[in-house]
Amino acid sequence: MESMGELKRSHSCNDLGVDHIDEEVTLMGWVLRRRDHGGVIFIDLRDRWGITQVVFNPEFNSEVHAKAHALRSEWVLAVKGKVFNRPDGMVNENLKTGAIEVLVSELRILNVSRTPPFPLDEDVEVSDNLRLQYRYLDLRRAGMADNLIMRHKACQALRAYLNDENFLEIETPVLTRSTPEGARDYLVPSRVNAGKFYALPQSPQLFKQLLMVAGMDRYYQIVKCFRDEDLRADRQPEFTQVDMELSFVTEEDIYRIAEGVMVRLFRATREIELKTPFPRMSYDEAMERFGSDKPDTRFGLELISLNEDVKDCGFKVFRSVVEKGGLVKSINAKGCATFSRKDLDDLTGYVGNFGAKGLAWVKVKEDGEWQSPIAKFFTEEERAGMSRTLRAEPGDLLFFVADTPDIVHQALSELRLELGRRLNLMDKDTFNFLWVTDFPLVEYDHDQKRHTAVHHPFTAPVDEDMELLDSEPGKVRSRAYDIVLNGTEIGGGSLRIHQKEVQDKVFTALGIDAEEAADKFDFLLKALELGAPPHGGIAFGLDRLMMILAGRDTIRDVIAFPKTQKATCPLTDAPAGVARKQLTELYLRPDWQEKES
Repeated sequence: MESMGELKRSHSCNDLGVDHIDEEVTLMGWVLRRRDHGGVIFIDLRDRWGITQVVFNPEFNSEVHAKAHALRSEWVLAVKGKVFNRPDGMVNENLKTGAIEVLVSELRILNVSRTPPFPLDEDVEVSDNLRLQYRYLDLRRAGMADNLIMRHKACQALRAYLNDENFLEIETPVLTRSTPEGARDYLVPSRVNAGKFYALPQSPQLFKQLLMVAGMDRYYQIVKCFRDEDLRADRQPEFTQVDMELSFVTEEDIYRIAEGVMVRLFRATREIELKTPFPRMSYDEAMERFGSDKPDTRFGLELISLNEDVKDCGFKVFRSVVEKGGLVKSINAKGCATFSRKDLDDLTGYVGNFGAKGLAWVKVKEDGEWQSPIAKFFTEEERAGMSRTLRAEPGDLLFFVADTPDIVHQALSELRLELGRRLNLMDKDTFNFLWVTDFPLVEYDHDQKRHTAVHHPFTAPVDEDMELLDSEPGKVRSRAYDIVLNGTEIGGGSLRIHQKEVQDKVFTALGIDAEEAADKFDFLLKALELGAPPHGGIAFGLDRLMMILAGRDTIRDVIAFPKTQKATCPLTDAPAGVARKQLTELYLRPDWQEKES
């Protein structure tokens, strides 16, 4: 191997074009491909910016050509040479540098490489575990590198926008105290405070509220957060939030700022101009129409209630559900009567994963008659009434679920998404934003036998619902809002409680007594008594947002060094065991007591 010596890179591998003909240049990068054509050796040299074809011709420099025979994939090179037009018929229109090539006069081999565990120059399927084990190689691939470049552009754009809006970028602590009101905390034992623990923040929520009390007025931060929870494609144990908080604002102010962020991000990363304001929908409407508080509005297939149609019908299953206060809802899959019995059985099994005890279906035949195992239980008049409600036409496929509201909404919302996938209704180049508003303040947790916060305990109730906090907390609406993109919640926030007496009432509704509140949140309660202004904010999940922008199916593809779904890192083999001495110093082993005695 050699050093760079006196060579200094003059251009990247994406810079050169016909304007550089006859210039002497120096490039550095990795061997992507090597081709030997009748003695002339061609190398595609790659760096972060792109690819340039470099040529080793024995008639031009036999010594350099002989040296080039050894070159293999992923070797690291420095080359010096002159820029020439490519021969007629050899131009590569797919490359920015495709009209030129560099005839090499000097070659330095800066490092060699073993054969990579998977090809980097082809779009081949590689197991996730192998990709993560060799993540630094995975990131050399063009698509993966592009994701990180897009993420960089997004962060630069949002910083520029928020700075223009008079925000201050302020860092908040990473080591804080545990306030377990959401997911499980990651705990960090303290060496200097025996038996006590820090927690890694699930969000900077309390600190950003305290910054409003401090008079900072507008704060933001691109911040790492941590949650010890079960993982899915759109979750990681550590994730990045775009966090912000504002004083003396209403929901409308926050909607404007958040929409401005999205406009700037999409312009900077995808050159797409978004239309604002984004549509809005109440939580109740979203659940009624889509069975979900994060509906994908790129396609229809909305849920339709049939309670009025079936409350007195001859089909006992439907009638009894309505009598017990449940729901009977349907989806009309237009033109899908061609689904096979296997398709229907598969979909029945699918909704069973979400609690549904069954999935009734009806195929509407060309004469309007119903083809279904349940058709015989309805009179002709009842079938006609349901068809009118569902706007059923020949060729349609009607699906029905009857159960408690929670099960009906979850089962049919998931069925709707599965149908959207099967029918190719989810265009990745369409971006439908939606504000979901007026969430319930609390929901009842049957396991804990108490109400829990739908968002978090510091969310302000709607003023006119305040009197219900003591008597019917489940009916209280909150001043919370989520921003949804293509069926994924990419952000959420609320106006916060800024008066101690209101915070006390909400804690009481959540079953948090004065002693527990003082133990967990004393610092916040004191701050609320020392001139806290009205304030509110929002946080965006940067990883989820970038996943959608990049057209990927998992956030792992837009994070430089992600974890697996088991929260492990194949690259570093984390988490790993530590030395007994370290555990002793942290008071996590009993032998520290023996040494003290």
